[in-house]
Amino acid sequence: MGEVLGRVLVVDDDEVIRQLIAVNLSLEGFEVSTATDGQDCLERVLDVMPDVITLDVMMPHLDGWVTAERLRADEATSHIKVVLITARAQDDDKRRGMNIGVDAYLTKPFDPAELIQVVRDLAALARS
Repeated sequence: MGEVLGRVLVVDDDEVIRQLIAVNLSLEGFEVSTATDGQDCLERVLDVMPDVITLDVMMPHLDGWVTAERLRADEATSHIKVVLITARAQDDDKRRGMNIGVDAYLTKPFDPAELIQVVRDLAALARS
């Protein structure tokens, strides 16, 4: 087994999508942890200390917008690269993501190859 490309925390309330992302990233050589929603993400992030977080927007308890804002506001997590993954593709949504300071924005349905490339690029930036 080669060198780990980076640590990724996959956050999605849909188990099928969460596992799809996790398996694809694991096969590429990433160390992957998962969380079921924004609250779960915030509770686990300091234990995992990921290079990249893939974050669904529409989730119960704590949505991706609020989760991303809290990650950015906390000095301990503000450096972590965040990829928002959402079915919401309107320009206002993308602008909101950029205003929060997310690093990438992918719309569902997403191309797994594109997701892998985005995470690979962000993980390389995080580790440089």
